[in-house]
Amino acid sequence: MSRDRDDGREPASRWDALRSHLLTAFSGTETGRPYWVDEIELGDDAGYFGEGSAAWEVHGGLATLVAGIRALLMQTLHPGAMAGVHDWSRYQEDPLGRLSGTIRWLVGVTFGSTEYARVESARVARFHDRVVGTYLDRDGNEVPYAAGDPELLAWVHLAFTEAFLGAHEVWGGPIPGGADQYVDEWAKAAELVGAPNPPHSAAELRAQLETFRTDGTLRRDARVDEAVRFIRNPPLGKGFGPAYRILFAGAVASIPVEYRRLLGLRRAWWPATTLTRIVLRIVHRALGSSSSSEDAARARLARLAAADAA
Repeated sequence: MSRDRDDGREPASRWDALRSHLLTAFSGTETGRPYWVDEIELGDDAGYFGEGSAAWEVHGGLATLVAGIRALLMQTLHPGAMAGVHDWSRYQEDPLGRLSGTIRWLVGVTFGSTEYARVESARVARFHDRVVGTYLDRDGNEVPYAAGDPELLAWVHLAFTEAFLGAHEVWGGPIPGGADQYVDEWAKAAELVGAPNPPHSAAELRAQLETFRTDGTLRRDARVDEAVRFIRNPPLGKGFGPAYRILFAGAVASIPVEYRRLLGLRRAWWPATTLTRIVLRIVHRALGSSSSSEDAARARLARLAAADAA
């Protein structure tokens, strides 16, 4: 790659272009600050977790880029969840739109006030109310599903928690309080959306996941294969395509082997974990160390501290 400076650094314009592309992909705006981030600055408390929490550490890191892919792959294995995505989601027509909706909920619950977390969770619940239908079981019988079913809510929470914890353990830093603290804190998110009996430790998380796997609930079928093909190669544009392929391979490599086999996926022959770490470092350099959501949360906390001191 040619360089336009004698000091060995890439021209700022190239990093600016990469930054703009990444921010648009992840937030929908070139500034990296969606309109709803302003609401995170509002509120009268520190939220359910607060600065220094395990949830802030895990959800504020760049390993979330891999975790999101891993979570989507894991979620496809439940036929009810997959039917809901297939019948109701716009993921093929507008993958970034669906991604931004999920990010909005994740960020709101993690960094927002308790009121905002409840509002965002209620928004998700209202969407779930209309996601109903049927799918065929292994014997060809129609089985009704609803996105608000306790079993589906529980599975989505488990897959999400497993993915974000697992990705952070590979590519993130130390978690305040460790894995158990993160699982315990994030159980609050399950309660907010109505998922029953969420795990409160890493051991409980693994045990509940294994129950879904060993009782025969999870399965691979044509819909799963279709979704996996799309997740492998979504229409993100040429600029981010090569990096995304590495992140996808990293996500696959990080999934426990028993679930990877269920998905019909294999680890790449090349060092996907190491190359994923390199991609995340490049993204970190392009985006910087802070996020608009964390900045907004800290601004709220500073406002509350100033009010208390007055």
